[in-house]
Amino acid sequence: MAKGKAIEPLAVRVTELEMTAPPKQSLPVPVNIQTAIMRVPEIPLPFYRFLYLQVGQRWNWVDRLRMSDEDLAATLHDKRNAVTVLYVNGAPAGFFELLQVDGDTVELSHFGMFEHALGLGLGKWFLLQALYAAWSSNPQTVRVATNTLDHPRALQLYQRFGFSPVSTHDATVQPLSDDEFLALARGL
Repeated sequence: MAKGKAIEPLAVRVTELEMTAPPKQSLPVPVNIQTAIMRVPEIPLPFYRFLYLQVGQRWNWVDRLRMSDEDLAATLHDKRNAVTVLYVNGAPAGFFELLQVDGDTVELSHFGMFEHALGLGLGKWFLLQALYAAWSSNPQTVRVATNTLDHPRALQLYQRFGFSPVSTHDATVQPLSDDEFLALARGL
């Protein structure tokens, strides 16, 4: 079988942000939309990969898709890690993932929504729910990282909710090849 064409790595600028106090704002759930937010302990790997791909494909999220089942299970099922799924009108519509780094620090390691949920007025509300969850263990600091491949307003949104940049660095992202996409499609 012929190998897919090699894809060039993408240069990105990563911004690390922190917030040191819980958000003060509150936002109502947009009207006429049924929503549910559910934490998924012991999330099944195929369901997680589906969520990750649906949210992250357009932003070139690749790291978790390249992990072996064993490594991904160890990461996701670690008691310090929590995956929470957003449902809109009964269907999955996004997720966030929190990692309790230590007693003082929580990392918002993943946050995003499916394309069908964009434009409904849910993004800010859902981010606020993620931040409420992050602050529920009373950390000193909540961290997040974003990069230039993420949504164009991601950095601005994080800052609006109380995050401040603490560092930046350059990195590269190796997009998924056609062969990797095919392998993922077979596994979902």
